[in-house]
Amino acid sequence: MSSSFTDRLLGRVRLGGLLGLAAPLLAIVFAGIVTSIVLQLTGNPPLETMKLLLDYGSQPRTIVMIINLATTYYISALAVAIGFRMNLFNIGVDGQYRLAALIAAAVGGALVLPAPLHVGVTILVAVAVGGVWASIAGLLKVTRGVSEVISTIMLNAIATGVGAWLLTTDRLAVAVSGSNNIGTKPIPPSGQFPGFDLIPGTKTPVFGFVIVAVALGLAYHVLFNWTRFGFDLRATGRSESAAVASGVNVKKMVLLTMILSGAAAGLVGMPQLLGASYSYSLDFPTGLGFTGIAIALLGRNNPAGIAIGALLWSFLDNSSDILDLEGIPKEIVIIMQGTIVLSVIVAYELVHRYRLAAEQRRVSRQLSAEASAPVEGAVA
Repeated sequence: MSSSFTDRLLGRVRLGGLLGLAAPLLAIVFAGIVTSIVLQLTGNPPLETMKLLLDYGSQPRTIVMIINLATTYYISALAVAIGFRMNLFNIGVDGQYRLAALIAAAVGGALVLPAPLHVGVTILVAVAVGGVWASIAGLLKVTRGVSEVISTIMLNAIATGVGAWLLTTDRLAVAVSGSNNIGTKPIPPSGQFPGFDLIPGTKTPVFGFVIVAVALGLAYHVLFNWTRFGFDLRATGRSESAAVASGVNVKKMVLLTMILSGAAAGLVGMPQLLGASYSYSLDFPTGLGFTGIAIALLGRNNPAGIAIGALLWSFLDNSSDILDLEGIPKEIVIIMQGTIVLSVIVAYELVHRYRLAAEQRRVSRQLSAEASAPVEGAVA
């Protein structure tokens, strides 16, 4: 390989990496500017407000809360990203994880097993329920051509109804002592996923499930970049006709991708269930699936980018608590989050167009050089 060709190749790689990094950074800066303008219009000092968020977010207990919530967000975004890699929009992560957490909590509360086996069975139940529920949308798409966007949205509503039907004292729920709340029978200590003290200055433990989240990110990277299944999945997402021509069974890939996305979605509720609440009750966290969509877009379906997006989102959600105490509307954080998502989509599109234009100019210059070379030789 010639030195000049190597230099050009490395230059394009560096340019692509810088542009990919610039897009989310520009989006965050733009979101900060928009948020500052809104704060100024509402009579709140922008710099002082940002300082409040940073100071509160850097406290030991808040750092632990950020890591714990980011763990949940990360798994949710990975579940969404699996579908995105094949141009499938699994909008049903919210219903999949809630139904999976409910049934897994009921099974975990009813079992009496040794600790590792107890935790493993509970997690497997959640994975199975999430995968089965997502497979309904996959089957509808491959057999009847139903859009997965419509079917997963409707399945969210159905999951909510099924969950409400199951979470009654006549079926899976028991009354929670000292309150009007109801929930599944508490999971005993053998079925709990222990946390650990990572951050000095607080006794609040970091979810032990963060290890599983890291393993999921690594598995996601290996699956999509180093396996035949991942290649077929990405190829199908880019061009179904080309995938068919190369022998890929597109319908099978659609179904498997939806099942895989749902299986990952089934794990979304596990950090909270096995690390904190130990029961699925009426106040179990909701809406995590829709947050995962925003974070997957922000992270560009890359496991490292998703991790950064999850930490940023969790930081904003946890740090916003201080705003209420200072008389500043915490909705300002929602404005910032929405602006970040909108900005990053626009920024990535601009970067994509710039890359295409730069590549076209490069090819044009190369073709011109190759066309002029024989003419110069003939004159010589």
